[in-house]
Formats: sequence, structure tokens, C-alpha cells
Amino acid sequence: MDTPHPSTLTVQLPGRSYPIHFPDAGLAAAGALIAEALPDADRCLVVADARVAELHGESLTRSLKAAGLGYHLATFAPGETSKTLETAEQLWQAAAAMRLDRRGLVVALGGGVCGDLAGFVAACWMRGVRMVQIPTTLLAMVDSSVGGKTGVNSAAGKNLIGAFHQPSLVIMDTTILASMEQREYAAGLAEVVKYGVIEDADFFAWQEAQAAALVARDPQVVAQAVYRSCAIKAAHVEADEFEQGIRAHLNYGHTFGHALEGSTAYRRYLHGEAVAIGMNMAAAAAEALGFCADKHLLPRQEALLRALGLPLVHRLGPDPAGELADLAARTALDKKVSAGRQRFVLPRCLGEVAVVTDPDPTAIAAGFAAYASTEASALTGDS
Repeated sequence: MDTPHPSTLTVQLPGRSYPIHFPDAGLAAAGALIAEALPDADRCLVVADARVAELHGESLTRSLKAAGLGYHLATFAPGETSKTLETAEQLWQAAAAMRLDRRGLVVALGGGVCGDLAGFVAACWMRGVRMVQIPTTLLAMVDSSVGGKTGVNSAAGKNLIGAFHQPSLVIMDTTILASMEQREYAAGLAEVVKYGVIEDADFFAWQEAQAAALVARDPQVVAQAVYRSCAIKAAHVEADEFEQGIRAHLNYGHTFGHALEGSTAYRRYLHGEAVAIGMNMAAAAAEALGFCADKHLLPRQEALLRALGLPLVHRLGPDPAGELADLAARTALDKKVSAGRQRFVLPRCLGEVAVVTDPDPTAIAAGFAAYASTEASALTGDS
């Protein structure tokens, strides 16, 4: 793990591939990389939330202009509550106003919300135009910017409206992470932990050893964590682009986490915070089922999440029994449900997970209950 990594990863898919670049020059290299990969592109709809646009919009648009690419910067209000069809419609109107055609492209500059939203806009505009992912958060770098999942939220649930739409390239500038708020940065670390649990026990142990350096954002350590996470994500996407099999493993902690997000109207938790709690709930459910033989997994996972500054427990309201029942019911709307059967990603041991179909509901309830509390002192991620 502590060796220099190449400057490019490639996601190899049937009949096509795309690069993930780690340029030394960061955003200053973006325009040239886009022009080289997509020489026929003439204009870009750059999508960013208002905060990211203020921080990084000028650097990117200056790079695009230097590469001879026209652009229009369209912004939206920060936060998960903007990931809606209404915001998508505003961005489609911006695409129409700038006459974006199939030679053009959508550039997502931002975190997971921006990448999901802009990707969905690109997938639907003219039945699909090309897009570039330029993630500006740790969570987006290690997860949502790679793999082509796009979508918006609705009253029915998180990301139930969406499409698979692979980017043409991904550009990672890890120096951007130095400007992130600590809470958002820590939320991204939850997805890094996930990769160790589902695939690579050595990577998990490396994170345990480097926890302080990860929290302190040591540039070399962070770059290594991002690269290894992307390599694991790319391998899962290559093996199973449309999530019919092994790619579902990437959803470890997410079924529980999505239920937490939905039950709190997407306002209490950042996505990574909900996933952190969800991973604990998933591991507890696996223990309750007798599915997980590794008795050290849950305490090690909990300890690492704590060391990285992530929440461990969901705080319940005045009706704990009713809220726990609601959380369990919300899992029935998860995207992994197939033919009416619920599917949960649960750990067997550190470095190995599996999809369990229709597990005993009492074990799932036990998973929720094990990391839910009525105590105000519980670590919940509340801001």
C-alpha cells in the first residue's frame, strides 16, 4: 500500500473503457485531459452546487477555456434535498439554453449529489450525452464518480429514479480535499472502510495503522486510500456493470443506511455517516443470523469508524418501537429487492461479504436495534 501508484486507472467494459486520471496539476489539467479524450467536444455544461462553484468553478472554467472548450456553469443549492427531478429540469433548461447537442458534454464538478444529478441529466438529455466526473469530495472520489450510477431521490426513496450512464473520463484532484469541511471529509472515509471490509482485509489493516494520518489528511496517505478504493470499485464495475451480481457487494451498509436517511428526510445524516452506522447494523445482523464467523470484525470495524470520527449509533425519537418498525419497513423499497425478495449485503469475515436473500426479519430488526439508542449522548452525526 505504501508505494507510489500510477497516474491513471482504466475501467475496462465490454466494447469501451474510460480512464480515471490522477493528474499532478489537478484541476489545471482538466481542460487538456478532456480535449485529449474527447477531441470532437465543443462545449460543456458544467454542473456544480453554489458552494463548490465558488471554491473551484473558476479554476475549472479557466482550464476549459485554455483548452478551447466553450462552457456554461449551472449551479444548484447544496445538499441532498436538491437531488430531485425539479433540479434536473432546471439543468435540462440550461442545456437547452446553451444548445447542448451530442457533441457537447456534461461536466459534474462536485460531490456525490452533484455527480448523481449531473449524470442523470446527461443520461436523459437527447437520450444520452457524454459526461465527465470531477469529484471534489472524498466520498465522490472513492465511490460515486466511478461506475456510472446516476439518479435522483423521490418521496418513494433514495435513488429509485435513475440510469446507468458511464462517464467518458474521471479526473481526481486529491489536493481539493484539503478544503473540505471535516464532517464531510470524515463521511467519505466510511466508504474507504467499506472497501476493506468487502474485499481487502490488508487494506482494512492499513487503514487501522494509518487512521491518524487519514484524519489529518496526510496527502500521500489520502492519495493511496483514494487510489486503492478506486481500484476495488473499478474491478467490481468491470465484473458486473449493471449490478446483477458481485457489484451489489459495494452496497455493504447501504440498505440500513438508506433507511436511516429516508427516515430522517435526508436532513440528519450525510450519506457516509448513514453508511457508517449502516455497516455496524449490517455486521450486527450478520452476527444475529450466525452468518459472520469473525467475532473480531464488528469490534474492529466499530473501532476504526470511531477513530475516523464517524457516527456509530442512530438516535431514536420519542417512539422507539415505531421508529424501528419504520426503519425495517423501509428496506422493502431498497433497489436490491428482486422479485419481491429482500437482499442484504452481510459480512462473512473481514474481506468477504455476500448477498443474503430474505434473511430472518428478526435478525434484521436486531441489526437496527443494536446500533440505535434513545440516549442523547449517542454518537449520531447530528450537526
